[in-house]
Amino acid sequence: MTPEEITRVVGERVREFRQDLGVTMEQFADSAGLSIGMLSKVENGQTSPSFSTLTSLANAAGVPFTAFFRGLDEEHDAIIVPAGGGLEISHEGDGPGRSYHDLGSLRGAHREIEPVLVTITQPDEVFPLFQHSGVEFIHMLEGAMEYGYGSKRYELRAGDTMQLRGEVAHGPTELMVLPIRFLSLKVHAAK
Repeated sequence: MTPEEITRVVGERVREFRQDLGVTMEQFADSAGLSIGMLSKVENGQTSPSFSTLTSLANAAGVPFTAFFRGLDEEHDAIIVPAGGGLEISHEGDGPGRSYHDLGSLRGAHREIEPVLVTITQPDEVFPLFQHSGVEFIHMLEGAMEYGYGSKRYELRAGDTMQLRGEVAHGPTELMVLPIRFLSLKVHAAK
C-alpha cells in the first residue's frame, strides 16, 4: 500500500468517526483543536496528518489512535484454491508420473511461501536433488518414500512431516509405496 493510499484511508476513517458522532466539521475541528481547513484536508486525503494531529482527532472522536488504521491490513489478497485445484507447474523434478501443483501464492515482488502438492505415480530411479534458499516443510499425505537430506536418508510415510534447510541438497531417493503425495511448503526470508 502506498503512502497516498494510507493517507486516503486514514482520512476516510476520520470522516466516518466524525459522522458517527453526528457533529459538523466545525464542531469536530474545534473539539480536536484544529482548523476546519486542516480537518478538511485530512478527511479528503489531501494531507498526511502528523501523530499529534491524529492523537487530537482520536481524542475528539473518543477512539484509540490505532482506530484510524483499522482495515489497512484487511485489504490484502487472500488466495483460495478449491479442492483438487492448483495450477500444474513445470518443475526441475519433472518426469513421467510426476506432477507439481502450485497451491497459490500472494501477489507481490517476492514469494515468501511456495505451497506445492507433489504427486508421484510411477517408479523412477533418477531424481534430482534440490537446493534453494529458506526452509522447506514436507507433509506426507499418501505412500512412502526414502528422502535424502545431505548425506542422510529418512523414511517418510503418510502423516509424517519433515522440516529442512533448503541450502542442503535434498529430494526423494527411493520410492517405496506408490502413489506418493506430499505437500511441500518452501518458506523464504522476507526481503
